[in-house]
Amino acid sequence: MVDDKKNNDYSIEMDKLDQGNKAFEAAPPPLNRATSSPPSSISNNPALPVLAYCGSSILMTVMNKYVLSGLDFNLNFLLLMVQSVVCILAIQTCKSMGLITYRDFSSDEARKWFPITLLLIGMIYTGSKALQFLSIPVYTIFKNLTIILIAYGEVLWFGGSVSNMALFSFGLMVLSSIIAGWADIKHAVESSGDTSSKVSTLNAGYVWMMINCLCTSSYMLCMRKRIKLTNFKDFDTMFYNNLLSIPVLIVATFLVEDWSAANLARNFPEANRNGIFFAMFITGVSSVFISYTSAWCVRVTSSTTYSMVGALNKLPIAVSGLIFFDAPVTFPSVSAIVVGFISGIVYAVAKIKQNARPKTGLLPTANPLVSASSQSMRDSLRS
Repeated sequence: MVDDKKNNDYSIEMDKLDQGNKAFEAAPPPLNRATSSPPSSISNNPALPVLAYCGSSILMTVMNKYVLSGLDFNLNFLLLMVQSVVCILAIQTCKSMGLITYRDFSSDEARKWFPITLLLIGMIYTGSKALQFLSIPVYTIFKNLTIILIAYGEVLWFGGSVSNMALFSFGLMVLSSIIAGWADIKHAVESSGDTSSKVSTLNAGYVWMMINCLCTSSYMLCMRKRIKLTNFKDFDTMFYNNLLSIPVLIVATFLVEDWSAANLARNFPEANRNGIFFAMFITGVSSVFISYTSAWCVRVTSSTTYSMVGALNKLPIAVSGLIFFDAPVTFPSVSAIVVGFISGIVYAVAKIKQNARPKTGLLPTANPLVSASSQSMRDSLRS
């Protein structure tokens, strides 16, 4: 599927569209030192996996935006279905060649995993709709808000904690989102053309972005619980998510979306039809690249370095929107990118420090008093 599958700073899989913090992902299998290449080999050069991960994230986001920014594009379920099919074909080919491995299909595991897949489809679909209406920089900045929801979801459901530095980074994330939204609306009002139509488009994008943040946080929190129960590895998760999503997406695209000849002509104009098909194919392959380069980056460097790369990666993704698309380049928009970039770094540093010390001396959000209903929910998730 899209970038948010390996998305950005909090995703197990691709952060579809953002993506990725691997805090919830099962650790990659230990490297067999007896069969690994020498430390001097190219594959063990730390710069290479970092660049590969950043490049694959940018490629997926840009390709998705290219498809979704087409005039009147409205076949989002079809786009996601094509990406899932391409991803399954790609990882199955790699498995048959012995390049990767993942567990075989099990109907019992599929039944238990299916609710997670439905949440993932909701996350990716709402993300694609938000990216359709918003620019890449604004989309990237607002995705930071999902980190806040996930962090406090952990506090309520899993007894997590939020440090002072993390709380400060959350404030920066909210500030960058406010600046980005204000800059977007200001540009729409001051630009020529139908102002009301442009503002309505932005408002639709903000609504889809809000729904996407809620879907993403729900998906990640439920995924964390299921990962612990199934002990899924990275490619196991990718295999089941994509395979189970295909029939759902096929039904959704034929029931919900317009398959008339006129609508197909609008979505795939003859002038750039081949380019759109190619971009849809590339986004599916990119999900595999993001998964592989994420594990490669953690193996060759460290989880700490990976967290910092995830934070730093937001800047080139946002800048790519300014370069490849007509995102407005103004002082407020650039300021929002910078503040969002700093907030990601502060959050990564906060997580590194928090993981390196005993969990004491934190905010009252650590192990707070909870209501009976909240405690009941927490107990049910732990059961």
